[in-house]
Amino acid sequence: MKSKPHILPTIILAQFACTSPWFAGNTIIDELIIKTGFGAELAGYVISSVQFGFITGTLVFALLMLADRFSPSKVFLICALLAALCNLYLLSDSITQWGLLSARFGTGFFLAGIYPVGMKIAADYYEKGLGKALGFLVGALVLGTALPFLINGTDWGNSPTTVITVTSILTLFGGALLYMLVPDGPYQKKSTTLKLKAGPELFKIANFKRAAFGYFGHMWELYAFWAFTPLAIKTFNSISGDTLSISLWTGIIIALGGVSCAIGGILSQSYGSKKVAFVALLVSGTCCLLSPVLFFSTSEVFLGVWCFWGMAVTADSPQFSNLVASAIPSELKGTGLTLVNCIGFSITIVSIQLLAYILDSVPSTTIFLVLALGPIFGLWHLKAHKSD
Repeated sequence: MKSKPHILPTIILAQFACTSPWFAGNTIIDELIIKTGFGAELAGYVISSVQFGFITGTLVFALLMLADRFSPSKVFLICALLAALCNLYLLSDSITQWGLLSARFGTGFFLAGIYPVGMKIAADYYEKGLGKALGFLVGALVLGTALPFLINGTDWGNSPTTVITVTSILTLFGGALLYMLVPDGPYQKKSTTLKLKAGPELFKIANFKRAAFGYFGHMWELYAFWAFTPLAIKTFNSISGDTLSISLWTGIIIALGGVSCAIGGILSQSYGSKKVAFVALLVSGTCCLLSPVLFFSTSEVFLGVWCFWGMAVTADSPQFSNLVASAIPSELKGTGLTLVNCIGFSITIVSIQLLAYILDSVPSTTIFLVLALGPIFGLWHLKAHKSD
């Protein structure tokens, strides 16, 4: 069954719009610290609270099987509305420290009903060619993630109010757009009963386990790479004497990952999701190992490789999601994707905190070496995956 031509573009646009609040608070962290009286040393808690919220949300959504038991389009709309409200609360003049942490946690929690649920909606429409569809869809997520940095890196984004207002309006727009134009898909199979053990039982499926473990290795690297790219640019500026714009180049590097997701999705049609994911993970792992020497190169080499790394580090993500979705029954796709997201984002907390911890004892030029552990682990398990 061929879906209507507007379906995929609508899901892509909605995913882009509704994931824009993810890093919105991070880009104005200095202003929020001053506003609430937080100490600079607690900024990490503000940044991590979104991740913790997303992890908690995905765990709740997976256990309750919300995307499989109810209309995923309605779940998407409700979560978009609530995520936008949490994001807008950052503009409150009376926001407290706990209010700030709660707002960022809430944003992450409701993003659990947007990112994995968006992939579930795509899976309900594209039984074949899902790797390509998810390539564009995850690419939209990456561009949405980069948007606050790009706004903040321009004169237009000098005001923190602009970043928050734009991302909140986009989120409301995206949720409404998807709900109005994308009904439940033709391949959707609802689960009629709540099965609390459904998620853990999925790991008994060999290909699901291998794809999930490959994804976990990818996630060990991805968000830590994004989180510490501003530090990498700052370190390069300090060593070289250059004045590269940290916000603008961080936004560009992340945004290029959105392009590579789409390219990877197209390539998966010819080469398969496993091969695309394997090559991307191998390339990004190699960049981890080469990273120390980049800080002592020219700005052209540093930015060139870092941009290339930014593309490789994301290109495998949608293909892992396709491998995960393809390995499980239709009525559990939402639960499986959400559970894998939950575990994967839990791993990001560990890698981000580990890099922050070792930063006190090792040169900042070497911390990215630790991220190579993820690709090595992921490649080991992905190699054993048996593609159709």
